[in-house]
Amino acid sequence: MQEEKKKDVILETTPDAVRMGKTLVRTARSAALATIEPGTGWPIATRVGVSTDFDGTPIILISKLAAHTPALLADPRCSLLVGYPGKGDPLAHARMSLACEAREVERDSEEHQRLDNRYLCHQQKAKLYSSLGDFRYFRLEVKSASLNGGFGKAFALTREDLINANPANPELAMTEPSAVEHMNDDHTEAVGLYAEHFARAPAGNWRLVGVDAEGMDLVDGDDVRRVWFETELTSSKDMHMTLVRMAGEARRALNRPLKDARTAS
Repeated sequence: MQEEKKKDVILETTPDAVRMGKTLVRTARSAALATIEPGTGWPIATRVGVSTDFDGTPIILISKLAAHTPALLADPRCSLLVGYPGKGDPLAHARMSLACEAREVERDSEEHQRLDNRYLCHQQKAKLYSSLGDFRYFRLEVKSASLNGGFGKAFALTREDLINANPANPELAMTEPSAVEHMNDDHTEAVGLYAEHFARAPAGNWRLVGVDAEGMDLVDGDDVRRVWFETELTSSKDMHMTLVRMAGEARRALNRPLKDARTAS
């Protein structure tokens, strides 16, 4: 009987629940990381900076001098808690606990360089220490997740729910750095339009910090917003065409005149 009642607490997974979980991970700048202390077996928790790989896998950059690094190397099982409390009761705000298996990334590898580019775009202050020899990236390979969207909104999510396996990911990942740089250098108006229209954000100094197959990430100071595409991208050309189309759609919706012909291309 008790087991049946426990199962009733977990709601059927819906597209909205999956979208909420993915948004919590994509917009996180920090998270609580729980590891298993070598020798004692006791759980230890700390706060870490976090970003995501192109497919949505959480990535962290940590020093070998930190207690949680030898813990992950001894036992890669860990848990990552994402989501921030807002005003009022902190338990009324969405959060998600991910069960993960950590994998250290070789420092001189191509994978390290790719993760470094993406992480530092999200976490610019990490440039102060990312080049230090004792820092390493870890990919936290998601196994499952528990999503709490607020009181009475509990969901059990799978790896397949959260990690994007689009076959165009490798091509899109190669295009992303130049696309982000191009948009921030030459099309700042369009980036602001994305934030105001699609993310319902106030006007500000918005920057594009990531474009993946499912959407884009925008930041203005400590404000982080996720904008989802209507359909997943299929190629680098599709990325370009989608960003142009969305800029035009936002401009029309917000009744903004075209200031510069470059903002449309």
